[in-house]
Amino acid sequence: MSSLSKWNIAIMALCTGLIVANIYYCQPLVVLISREFDVSESNAGQVTFFTQIGYALGLLFCVPLGDKLERKKQILFMTGAAVAALCAAALSVNIGMLKITGLIIGFTSIVPQLILPLAASLAAPERRGKVIGVIMSGLLIGILLSRTLSGIIGQHFGWRAMFWIAGAMTFVMMITILFTFPQSKPSFNGSYGALMRSVFTLIRDQPLLREASTINACAFGVFGLFWTTSVFLLSNPPYNFGSDVIGLMGLAAATGALGAPLIGRIADKKNPRIAIGYGIACILAGYIIFWFFRNSLVGVIIGIVLLDLGLQGVHVSNQTRVYALLPEARNRMNTVYMTMSFIGTSLGSGIGLLVWDINKWAGVCLAGVGITFIAILIYGITYKKEKAVVL
Repeated sequence: MSSLSKWNIAIMALCTGLIVANIYYCQPLVVLISREFDVSESNAGQVTFFTQIGYALGLLFCVPLGDKLERKKQILFMTGAAVAALCAAALSVNIGMLKITGLIIGFTSIVPQLILPLAASLAAPERRGKVIGVIMSGLLIGILLSRTLSGIIGQHFGWRAMFWIAGAMTFVMMITILFTFPQSKPSFNGSYGALMRSVFTLIRDQPLLREASTINACAFGVFGLFWTTSVFLLSNPPYNFGSDVIGLMGLAAATGALGAPLIGRIADKKNPRIAIGYGIACILAGYIIFWFFRNSLVGVIIGIVLLDLGLQGVHVSNQTRVYALLPEARNRMNTVYMTMSFIGTSLGSGIGLLVWDINKWAGVCLAGVGITFIAILIYGITYKKEKAVVL
């Protein structure tokens, strides 16, 4: 039996969504930040890059501790640190300070990746995919709607107001976690050094973990590529949108995120690889639409829905597979998996800023298709190996 009630799962989904949103609020605000600090849009866009790098570092160095420390206490500490970082960002006096605070915001906003292993450890095995899917819906809706909220707040109240509001919401989540989250029993008794060494042992010994992490890095890469550069596309002709309208694109993406529970149920009942293949196909279709319908708002919206539905198919299915491998090492497995994923996001954002300067939206689309083909290649090779093993 699962020790998680529907109420527990709903609160976990809410917390993951509102806390992970912290690393995405800056994206629709890039143009406003560049104007205030009198720097180029690409320079201001590096705030996004630094925030995602911070998240990847937090995943690598802090998430493994969830197997060694009591998870609720660790979650509370990191949430409190995120509140302080968000307030510091709101007080930034130059672009350099904002980049540094962005790095710290990313580092401290790894709470969702502590919540997911906690939920997986408390869920019944036959319901694990569904539970992960529900919480992932909260996480991805938080990611996507963060842009909508941030764009509206930034347009009407300035970009600093968004960070103050984010700090207040994160503080409320910290109080909610204090009174509602269950406690957990650590499963690792060794030193921190031994814990980190075991992470690399998992990478060496678990081929499925390597495969899932690499494919997910590609999926997150094209995700970061699009959302970093879409601000530039939509703020220039023929659209000329403000940050409030650009933020509304997150509403379109949220429809794709709503597919996570369904994908989770598919992963419970069937081979999750099927959903991964469909997900990669959706991502590729999204980028093809971005290429041919770059001047059509309807086309861009359809591409966004396909992109985010595809990301769901890849991510939820891969995560279900990874969590099923070694229950006693779920935080460390999640460390490898999500660190790779957000390295992919960071690289995608960096590549997006580079190709935008070189060839604008055409370069973005070509880069997105190229990264997706890498995922297809890995998926095809590992599928053949897995099929050969079965035979």
